[in-house]
Amino acid sequence: MTSSQNYQFAGHDTVALAQQYGTPLYVVSEDIIRHRCQMIRSEFLDKHPGSRAAYASKAFLSMAMCKIIQSEGLCLDVVSGGELYTAREAGFPMERVIFHGNNKSMEELTMAVEWKVGRIVVDHPEEITLLEAIASEENRCVDIQIRIVPEVEGETHRHIMTGQKDSKFGIPLVPEIIEKAVQSALAAPHINLKGFHFHLGSNLFQQEIYVEAVEKVLQLCQQLKEKLGFEVEEINAGGGYGIRYTEKDKPHPPSWYTDAIMETVIKRSRELKLKQPTVTIEPGRWIIGEAGITLYTIGAIKEIPEVRTYASVDGGLPDNVRPALYDAQYDAIVANKADQEKTETVTIAGKCCETGDILIYDLKAPPLQRGDTLAVLSTGAYGESMANNYNRLPRPATVLLTGNEARLMIRRETFEDLLRREREADVE
Repeated sequence: MTSSQNYQFAGHDTVALAQQYGTPLYVVSEDIIRHRCQMIRSEFLDKHPGSRAAYASKAFLSMAMCKIIQSEGLCLDVVSGGELYTAREAGFPMERVIFHGNNKSMEELTMAVEWKVGRIVVDHPEEITLLEAIASEENRCVDIQIRIVPEVEGETHRHIMTGQKDSKFGIPLVPEIIEKAVQSALAAPHINLKGFHFHLGSNLFQQEIYVEAVEKVLQLCQQLKEKLGFEVEEINAGGGYGIRYTEKDKPHPPSWYTDAIMETVIKRSRELKLKQPTVTIEPGRWIIGEAGITLYTIGAIKEIPEVRTYASVDGGLPDNVRPALYDAQYDAIVANKADQEKTETVTIAGKCCETGDILIYDLKAPPLQRGDTLAVLSTGAYGESMANNYNRLPRPATVLLTGNEARLMIRRETFEDLLRREREADVE
């Protein structure tokens, strides 16, 4: 059924997509992704020659996504051997890859060195020693950044805060510890220390915390120049730019963040008599988040008088763990009733055997029926990438919309896929 009364996403009838591909279904718009990449280019890269922007692939990654990011001229931020392998298989230029991770294995570090990854972000001092050993064996020089913790706290869920003092990521902002790490890198013949990285957290709407973090990093750079004679070439300011999940969110364009970052870098570098470092940013959610939706089919509807009405969908926690993990909030539209008045208040429940499998509390919606199509908005980031098989539910398909065309990007898992890794056990 195609109808102008149905909810349209990126020019496509979402009810028709649900009927063609089944539900649950991730839907991603290539046009929106590219538009967002182009905004990053025009608002940051074009204004600041030498700067770089890397898509944070943990938000959503596939080989097709790698190719889109590559064609838009952005770099790629990866955090595991699996993400790195996906990028390489997609033909993404390894020199444009930035490899993160707080506990990279020897296998992962070896992959990064052998495949000539552009930057390896060192998360702890011991990693410098490990990298030097691998690079020496391969007879290659490795460009690194050192991740530091700026001790700046953003206003976000505690599970996605990363800039605070008590963090599993990065090297603490303690001069003796950082100086020792820098000295270790400078003394390693196969290590080329380019600069520092920091990341403050995810889905942030504050500008001042980026300014504060840059101030601290540049002050550190000035101290290292005076004490060790080391001049920083690069600062990587991470990502974390917030998006719209519900009407209470007021997102900003990338320039709102990057202009403040660059003004601080330019001004403070001059005042501290530092050579102005180039700046890298790493947006992930901001590029893909609002470019994706998830389609579900409404099933059981349960009314508890004077308490609430539950409407259950054919997915939930396995395809979107964020509400259970982060108390994340979403908005949704009943796609086949997009033009109808929202007279009901319902809670959208997932189908897992978990009390906490609730996608949306107290959604305003028209009267619901079994078989209605529900579109949950802004699920492009951390939906498919965090999907799991809890309750042995197969992971959904992902459809890519390009102009008027819809193509299967990632196929739906089957029940057979759930058994693919198993081996017969000698059990009677």
